[in-house]
Amino acid sequence: MDRAFRPLLPRLRAGLFGLATLTVLCIAPASAQTARKPSSYEHAPQAPSAASRQAPDFLSRIDGREDFMRLARVYNVGTPLEIPHLIFAIDRQQGDRMYYINTPRFPLHETFVRREKLMPQLDKATLAAQYRDPQRRFLFGTLSWQRALPGYVHEFWEGDQLTPELLRLADARVRATFQDAIRFKSNSTQQEQAARAAGVAFITQEALLREQVFLPLNTGRAQGRLRIVRSVEQAGELSPQDIVVLDEVPISLPPVAGLITQRPSTLLSHVNLLAKGWRIPNAYVRDAQAELRRHDGQWVELEVSNTNYSVRPATRPARVPASTAQRPTASLPRPDLSVSALKPLAELRRGDSRHCGVKAANLGTLRAALPPDARVPDGFCIPFSRYQAFMQRLRIPERLAALEQSPGFASDASRRRQALTELRQAIANAPADPALVQLVQSQWQGQLRSAGVFVRSSSNSEDLPGFSGAGLYTTVPNVVRADALVKAVQTVWASVYNFEAYEARRVAGLGQDAVVMAVLVQQAVPSDSSGVMITRDPFDAGRRNITYISAKRGLGIRVVEGKRQAEQVMYSSRSRAAQVLSRSAEDTQLVADRNGGVREVALPASRQVLNDALVARLAAVGRRTRQALGGAEQDIEWAVVGNDILILQSRPYVDGNR
Repeated sequence: MDRAFRPLLPRLRAGLFGLATLTVLCIAPASAQTARKPSSYEHAPQAPSAASRQAPDFLSRIDGREDFMRLARVYNVGTPLEIPHLIFAIDRQQGDRMYYINTPRFPLHETFVRREKLMPQLDKATLAAQYRDPQRRFLFGTLSWQRALPGYVHEFWEGDQLTPELLRLADARVRATFQDAIRFKSNSTQQEQAARAAGVAFITQEALLREQVFLPLNTGRAQGRLRIVRSVEQAGELSPQDIVVLDEVPISLPPVAGLITQRPSTLLSHVNLLAKGWRIPNAYVRDAQAELRRHDGQWVELEVSNTNYSVRPATRPARVPASTAQRPTASLPRPDLSVSALKPLAELRRGDSRHCGVKAANLGTLRAALPPDARVPDGFCIPFSRYQAFMQRLRIPERLAALEQSPGFASDASRRRQALTELRQAIANAPADPALVQLVQSQWQGQLRSAGVFVRSSSNSEDLPGFSGAGLYTTVPNVVRADALVKAVQTVWASVYNFEAYEARRVAGLGQDAVVMAVLVQQAVPSDSSGVMITRDPFDAGRRNITYISAKRGLGIRVVEGKRQAEQVMYSSRSRAAQVLSRSAEDTQLVADRNGGVREVALPASRQVLNDALVARLAAVGRRTRQALGGAEQDIEWAVVGNDILILQSRPYVDGNR
């Protein structure tokens, strides 16, 4: 068990989690220029002095700051994530004797109890019992200073199956032997339940996260012109030379050099996934616009690390390119245009991505691979060849080539935006092919029995290992009328020329004329809850036993938009513990309208979306999904209807730090 805690250490540096035996968040203000240096113990205790290395192996009491720091280990000194902490053990066999352990000397509980000969024959089963058995001999915990409170907390590994009786004992012993005020911090929903039953007041991981002022969403360094804007819609044209400081998380975004938002969101919003794909620095910073106001309009260098961020004045290059136009430097998968038949999902497998795109092909693969309590909603694919024929009929390749050669198109983003809008309108409003209308409506009525459907993109320029394309193309939700179905298909085809999609492909060096769009027509589902999950710890690639889940009630559009914070949970298959990072901030949910489209309805007061049993089931389905798709880590969109888990999409997870 103690050995299993070692992989948690990188999560402290990632900005969300902490100590060697548990998850702890340390929060403090970050200066816009550099990390603020600690000025006092109350705000940021310093690392132990050289003299403190002469401290004893343990103390039975902590009578103040000096005692605490003599035994404490400190991570990330001088950063917003600085956490001084020590581990402790309570020996129930010796009359509940308290050991506050010299943590730099004994980094693991098991090392201490062996070295002190308290339990010299500590085998694996006996060690595991110290976290699972209600009759265990030891209680192993950690005590830390949390500057966000500010104050001390004591806590236990998230997999520790504390009973109310054990927690009551631990809380009483800590309070009796620790001079300063201290609180219990729960690290799992099971521990919250134990605390309530024991009558022990507690603080949650979520409560600390709400006080967080900095979160590194994607680390990196970039130079550009800093622009403070309220929203993307009000910003005018943004360019790849802009470092944007936003008041809210945008639904979509053209390529920029760096991004800071001052409202928290989900890690799996489309914008955050795009930032990873672009490999640009991206961070949440509370009150960022006030902190950075003096840099507005200036050329700066933004650096986001795992522990802090900085914005420093930089020298503007003598010549900044007016355009981001590139010759194509990356190739898209070559489409198979020989397939013209509409393909039910049940007939698709991964190799069919050549004519139906990765999104549809992956879902077809999963229909045959998922366990009985999980499924993929039925649907069918309109292959690449149908898109290509329609574009040829409208002479779109020639029209695009002419646009790209027209004055101002390459150098003026507003000119490109207007020209692409007109091109999309020409595609969406063009007369439909009567033969395709008949074919699509017949497939919809026969296979899906005229049920409401989502009409979705499945191009050869999304869901790729190095280019997710998240949120770049249009989805038409809940189409319920036959006359609207092919219109929705043309709308999805036209979204190839969404401004943000076109710009993202330019920056990535993808040839615009190589893009083809298949369409996935998929049965709409009345989701009770929905969201996204990553099949590993997004902050530590080595922790494949972790599943990160983001959830809201109703349809999942809001989750990927990232406009309001979702419920966020981390589940460990090793500890079988669910850790709540945040509850949903939504007070409304989206539901399908019987007349087509979606509508917004009020939510009840409860902010909880998922229970522990459902979290564990989702994580298990995520692991099966990863296995079925070749073992690569996955970014999965899911929904829950009644007792069923539905998989709506699975794409390779893009980690911008690799």
